[in-house]
Amino acid sequence: MALRDAVYGAAVGDALGVPYEFKARGSFECTGMVGFTGFHFQPTGTWSDDTALLLATSASIKAKGGRVDVADIRLNFEDWYYDGEFAIDKNVFDVGNSTAGAITEGIGRSGVNSNGNGSLMRIAPLAYTDASDDVIREVSAITHAHEISCEACVQFVHILRNPALAQEVELPSSIDQVKSSGFVKHTFEAAIWCFTHTSNYRDCVLMAVNMGDDTDTTACVAGALAGEVYGYDAIPAEWLEVLRGKDIIERCLF
Repeated sequence: MALRDAVYGAAVGDALGVPYEFKARGSFECTGMVGFTGFHFQPTGTWSDDTALLLATSASIKAKGGRVDVADIRLNFEDWYYDGEFAIDKNVFDVGNSTAGAITEGIGRSGVNSNGNGSLMRIAPLAYTDASDDVIREVSAITHAHEISCEACVQFVHILRNPALAQEVELPSSIDQVKSSGFVKHTFEAAIWCFTHTSNYRDCVLMAVNMGDDTDTTACVAGALAGEVYGYDAIPAEWLEVLRGKDIIERCLF
C-alpha cells in the first residue's frame, strides 16, 4: 500500500473528469485525456481543487514528519485558496461553496445542507498515517463538519487501508440507481460502485467519469482507490505522460 499509487490514481482520475464536469450521463463518452473543452476549458491533463487539496493535506503530513496536524492542514488550505499553492499554474478553480466558506470564515460548515464531497476528495493521505477515526473526522471538519461528511471520510480511509471492505458497502442494485452528484454520499457510492464493478484502473476511472455530473470528483475518489489497489504501473502511460503538475505531486509525497 503506497501513498504515491493513490495520489497519482486520484490526480489522473481528476484530470480525466475535469473536461466533463456538469455534463449529464449519456451525453458524452470519455475515452481518455482531453483538454480545452467543457465548463472549465483547462489544458489536457489539468487536475482541479480535488487533487490540490489532497496534496495540501499530504504536504502538511510530510512537513510534520508523518503526523496529522489539523491546524497546519488548515493553513495549507488557506495558502491554496488565497495564493494558489498546490494548484497547477497557481490557478484555483472549481471551488465548492462549503470549502470556500469554511476557509474564509475559519470554521467548517456543519449544516445538513453542507454535505458536498469537498472533504472526501482530499482525505486519502490519512490512510497512510496512524490517524484515528476521530482525527479523520477533525480533518474532514476543517471544511465539512457534518456527521455525514465525516463518516464518509472515515469509511473511505478504512477502505483504502483494507480494500476488501469495499465489497461490504451497501450499494444501489443497478448502475441506473447510482447517482453522481456533488453530495458526499453519492460520490462515495459512485466511486465504490466503479471500483467493485471493474477489474483494472483504466476501466474504473473511465466508468467514474462517464457517470456524469461531478465527474472530476467521482473519478478522483475512485482513482485513489484503484491506484492504491492496482498500483502506479497500472495507470495508462499515455495518461501519465500528459498529466500536468507532476512536480507538485512529487514534492508533496511522504
